[in-house]
Amino acid sequence: MEKGMGEFKYGWPVVGSSAIGIGLGMSPLPFYTIGVFVAPFMEEFGWGVQDVMLALSFFSFTALFTSPLIGVITDRIGVRKTVLISIVTFGLSFMAFSLNNGSKTLYIALWILLAFFGAGTLPITWTRAINRWFSKKRGLALGLSLLGTGLFGAFAKLYAAYFIEMYGWRTAYIALALLPLLISLPLAFFFFRDTDDPKVADKVKRMHAEFGSKNANSIANNAGATLKEALKDYRFWLLALSFIPISFAIGGPIPNLEKILDTKGFMRADTVLLASIVGYSVIVGRLLGGYLIDKIWAPGVAFVMFIIPVLACLIFRQPELSYTMALVAIAIIGFAAGVEYDLMAFLVSKYFGLKNYSAIYGMLYGFFAIGAGFGPYIFGKSYAVTGSYTTIFGYAAVAFVVGALPLLFLGKYQYD
Repeated sequence: MEKGMGEFKYGWPVVGSSAIGIGLGMSPLPFYTIGVFVAPFMEEFGWGVQDVMLALSFFSFTALFTSPLIGVITDRIGVRKTVLISIVTFGLSFMAFSLNNGSKTLYIALWILLAFFGAGTLPITWTRAINRWFSKKRGLALGLSLLGTGLFGAFAKLYAAYFIEMYGWRTAYIALALLPLLISLPLAFFFFRDTDDPKVADKVKRMHAEFGSKNANSIANNAGATLKEALKDYRFWLLALSFIPISFAIGGPIPNLEKILDTKGFMRADTVLLASIVGYSVIVGRLLGGYLIDKIWAPGVAFVMFIIPVLACLIFRQPELSYTMALVAIAIIGFAAGVEYDLMAFLVSKYFGLKNYSAIYGMLYGFFAIGAGFGPYIFGKSYAVTGSYTTIFGYAAVAFVVGALPLLFLGKYQYD
């Protein structure tokens, strides 16, 4: 067995339950499925694409405040309690979307409530425990724990599309909301525990004895910067400002994929199938990215993985698009999306330590949410104004470059 892989002997329940919890949480479910609700909303309410996507801006603006708050709460009361409560409130909030009656005000209010009550299901909480269970294979563990976003992102599109076609969009929202309540909640209750949980004290002692000082430091959680100290560090602001354009360029096209493919002349069945491919390519990005950042300087890995999607932007700018080229472009976008969350989690642990990990990650996630939230609306608005997505994909290509370059100036890691 490769050195360090033995950590999974102790930490696999946390990785597994985190993968399901994150995959059925606020990060992927609303974001990946909003695109399949565009057509029914246009038909029933007469809304435009930009009207549907505008809600993501309010959603992300709310997350800008709730993600740092949930990070602070997590550091104070613990991840398990935060996660269990949030899964319930997230599921119920998502279910409330079935009450939409065509009022844009109500629609936006529901997204704001979702961002408030679902924040505890973001990777901010789950990855705190992952970072404390793993040291030598932290990158791979984070990648595996975040696989759920790709797995359920791909599944959720098809799942929601099926319920919309068979039972209507209101039932589809209820069916989506039941996923976290019936699947991730019981798994988290039985298997998700942080290293300071008394019920795993014996396991932690055995792990400490087997793997030595590096794991001991992670478990003790006594090393790292406070949130106040992190805010004074140039690396925090470099990461924050880098992730805004990156999240815009990745987050903008994904919810719009169905409409983007529509404009290229693809049939409805093909657009849903092709759009679902993004979830599977996220999985590849998660695994490869997690493996590489354990072995190679993570900012360098990130730079390469965030530059490659420029090619996808250039492909989407073409006036005509074959099925194969569309598949390649979507896979590249998904590949980049597969790197973002685990990279952020890994970089926070390496540059700021674990002392106030959740609060610092939560603050950075707020900046990430700016780009991811406004991106879909800007893409939709650009289409409404110009009649195509050609111009906005040009800006997205520039955004990838602008966001990736500063990462090369992060310097050496500050913590093991």
